[in-house]
Amino acid sequence: MERRLAAILATDVVGYSRLIRADEEGTIVALKALRADLVDPKLDEHHGRIVKLMGDGMLAEFPSVVDAVRAAVETQIAIAEHNADLPKDKRIEFRVGINLGDVVIDGDDIHGDGVNVAARLEGIAEPGGICISGKVYEEVRDRVDVLFEDLGEQEVKNIARPIHVWRWSKCSDLEIVRPATTSSGEDVQSSVQAKPSIAVLPFDNLSGDTEQEYFADGMTEDIITGLSKFHWLFVIARNSSFAYKGRSPDVRDVARDLGVRYVLEGSVRRGGSRIRITAQLIDAETGNHIWAERFDRELADIFAVQDEVTAAIVSTIAPEIGQNEIERVRRRPPGSLDAWALFQQGMALYPSGAANDFQAAIALFDRACLLDPSFVEALVMAGHMRTRYASFFNSSDRDKLLDEARDLLQGAMRLNPSDATCHMAMGRWHVVKREAEIGLEYSREAVELNTNSMLAHFELGIALNGAGQYEEALEHYEIARRLSPKDLHASAMSTGPAFSLFLLGRFEEAAKNAARASRSPNPRYWADALLVASLTRLERKEDADAAKAVLLERKPDFTISEFAIVLNNPDLDIFAALREAGLPE
Repeated sequence: MERRLAAILATDVVGYSRLIRADEEGTIVALKALRADLVDPKLDEHHGRIVKLMGDGMLAEFPSVVDAVRAAVETQIAIAEHNADLPKDKRIEFRVGINLGDVVIDGDDIHGDGVNVAARLEGIAEPGGICISGKVYEEVRDRVDVLFEDLGEQEVKNIARPIHVWRWSKCSDLEIVRPATTSSGEDVQSSVQAKPSIAVLPFDNLSGDTEQEYFADGMTEDIITGLSKFHWLFVIARNSSFAYKGRSPDVRDVARDLGVRYVLEGSVRRGGSRIRITAQLIDAETGNHIWAERFDRELADIFAVQDEVTAAIVSTIAPEIGQNEIERVRRRPPGSLDAWALFQQGMALYPSGAANDFQAAIALFDRACLLDPSFVEALVMAGHMRTRYASFFNSSDRDKLLDEARDLLQGAMRLNPSDATCHMAMGRWHVVKREAEIGLEYSREAVELNTNSMLAHFELGIALNGAGQYEEALEHYEIARRLSPKDLHASAMSTGPAFSLFLLGRFEEAAKNAARASRSPNPRYWADALLVASLTRLERKEDADAAKAVLLERKPDFTISEFAIVLNNPDLDIFAALREAGLPE
């Protein structure tokens, strides 16, 4: 059997299923043209050979890793230039992985671990980006004028040993992102040093009117949402930022707790028809204010002010950002300020585990939709809360709620097919309907559309659990936790991993996560149930009995059959363990 050493390049198209679903013929034609005009010529120029095409993917080999890396970088830059004038939902973007390894020759095809590693590297690359193995980096580091960012050792699926990964990605104006460094590693967590990181603290309400709290909170959340659109920027999720609400923390403590380099704080003062917003951006390493601004506007201009504040922050953090990137952060605001306020009130109830809070949130989102039927975010959350209610509670209206949720989410998808939260919610809906593969597809697309979305990563973890892919689920739960380390969903943040760990047979770790979830804010009884099951499998009967007592105190009417509805699968070993622990059927 013939073998040889080769540089292997693997690619696939980001969000291919979404593109095909939106425009099948147009996507296929556009992809063929892109390959013929840009991809294939670059491969030829750098002596590459296409081994095979696989739908939206491609495998190629090069006799030289230097040629492979140059071909990949030049191709990604050319594609970005090609996409610059296209609407976002029409852009075709590639991920690329490159490895140097021994391959087995099979006619025109190649096989082996060298190929498998390249495919895994491609899977963790960013849209428009490239990931290379440590072997490749050692060969090209002094031979190509390209800077790579060290991601360290990465565990990847079906590869026995961790891979040392280096990443190249692009930002606006096609400048290469340089690895971030700090003068001291003590103040900022290393896990987020790879790219600029920011926490937006809740803006203070200086209006003297408690009714304006939702207004100030909504302003903060919209800035977080706007910043999250930039994939090169690590943005701490809303719920962790809001853990500091009502406090006056030292920004250095915030940076240390959340692992960020920048902190944004500000205030909102509303009086009559006028609004004043102040914002200041602080370098957490030095405590210095690096930007501050005051915005005085008529209340009718509130959405323009949100865009203006976000654009100013982004342009301060990254002066090279182009106007086209500024435009990407702009979103269509709801036509009614009242609808926006109702939406914010509904979001304040989102972390709750109480049925009456779910019902109140649904009513608030519904009212927002009535006031503005084109308010995509309200439509999404009205549908998503129905899905969650149908999943969490033993409701006689379960089928009706799920039908309503589907209609709302489909309406939102028609208005904005590129909305990450809509894809996230549609993914959960299909998981609850026990359509795991479809749910997984939507959930992956949500992460592709917004890599900074804590909810998208968390819901992808749920979808992966539903598909039986527990190891990968743990990876996305961990990303969600990093994006929101002080999240109000802390119970869920530990319950999801506990579920994965139990089904992997890692009962000790499952018990630790379940116990943490049980002690967290807004605890839900299924954390206690998972703790009982884990302790039972560990044969720790006294501890299991104590956990069972807590479970039955928290939910006196607990039954295994109702819990099976929540977990959406009656055949799991968890239920056998609960029966063994003596819980009612």
